[in-house]
Amino acid sequence: MIDFNLNLPWLTLDPWQKEYIKTPPEIDCFVLVPRQIGGKTTAMSIKAVELCVKHYKEGEIVLINSLTEKQAMLMLTKAKIYAEAKYPQLICRDKDNKPTMHKLMFKEGKLNKGILCYAAGEEGDSTRGYTLKKLMIDEGSRMKELYFVAALPTLSMTKGSIDISSTPFGKKDKEGNEKFFYKCYKDDSFKKFLVKIEDCPRRDEAQIEKIRKRMTENQFKQEYLAMFIDELQQFFSDEWIEKVCILKKEGIINKGGRNYLGVDVGGFGKDVSAYIEVGKLSDKTIEQREGLKEPHNKTTETTNKIIELDNKFKNKKIGVDDGGIGFGVFCELIDNEKTKRKTISLNNASRKKEREEDGEFSEKKLMKEEMYVNLKMLGEQGRLKLFNDDELRASLASIQFEGDKIFGSDSHYTEATIRACWLAEQDKDLNIFAHTF
Repeated sequence: MIDFNLNLPWLTLDPWQKEYIKTPPEIDCFVLVPRQIGGKTTAMSIKAVELCVKHYKEGEIVLINSLTEKQAMLMLTKAKIYAEAKYPQLICRDKDNKPTMHKLMFKEGKLNKGILCYAAGEEGDSTRGYTLKKLMIDEGSRMKELYFVAALPTLSMTKGSIDISSTPFGKKDKEGNEKFFYKCYKDDSFKKFLVKIEDCPRRDEAQIEKIRKRMTENQFKQEYLAMFIDELQQFFSDEWIEKVCILKKEGIINKGGRNYLGVDVGGFGKDVSAYIEVGKLSDKTIEQREGLKEPHNKTTETTNKIIELDNKFKNKKIGVDDGGIGFGVFCELIDNEKTKRKTISLNNASRKKEREEDGEFSEKKLMKEEMYVNLKMLGEQGRLKLFNDDELRASLASIQFEGDKIFGSDSHYTEATIRACWLAEQDKDLNIFAHTF
């Protein structure tokens, strides 16, 4: 296995990354990369800097768009790190043009030139008003057709070009129309970079084989071989997400009712933990109160965050997956005097057992499947209101299913949400305000 320099990634680029970065600026590029390999945002951020420094003129812009603002800002942050290391003298640092979370400008005449980053938006609003020479789209397979309808004309006036990257997310939408990303895949005018797991020199064969056994064949083909698979379908429809994600996060207060906390404990490395607070009102409506994601560090830090949220919201129940790393957090919570009676194990891998007429026990659906179906049902019944938050929306939209298998590439927020809402729905106490006075 070849080492990778995480702090100076441009020193250990893969062959496909080097070729992509050197591709002439006028050429449209299509980058298809398995999610578990990574490397596309690093390559795109380096290329954005190189285009500005070596090819573009005064006033010309590279615009980075992604599903969420944080994803776009991450790519710009990588671009800043590279630019500071390679071209520090060319970076604008005056009051009006200094680097920010959304821009990195380089010295060139009065107007300068540079890189901007924004969330894509539902209808491509972030692309309007700029002299774009290169539009870089991350996670393009999950963006709506309306975005591309608005975005592409901005390049026609400047003879600009587009680089679009993603992991596959199906060929067609629910109406049977081919998605824009899949059309690009078939378009011969794009220079293609089709990366597979075997192209990654850092792959761990033993780990890959272990994961292959846990996934369906189609799941593995999509996530590790970067293949378009129609059999995998989106679990929460775009219409469902539009109907449910309607609350403004700002100004949300505890309006009474009973509160429930769902937690998805992240794994090691770059993984994150997610926390979702919901409240159940007297009319049985379930409303989101809070939503947080933090890098997963020690189990004690995750436990402390849960206790902090519990002190604030006075939860009736706390739901934690006690599988894997979550077991440590679960144990700490049940050892704590304040949380031990309200902490519930909601393990994705556990199965409910029911006694049949012959007296024998039979295994039923996985708890995970029931929690997902419960969340979907609440939304369909109009009893669920979640934040209108781009990260939560992206997480919900990433969830797919094949038969009775449910999975997602960006599932942390959703996993926390299914637990909070499961606890709220399972509470059948009619005196819902009993502990609010």
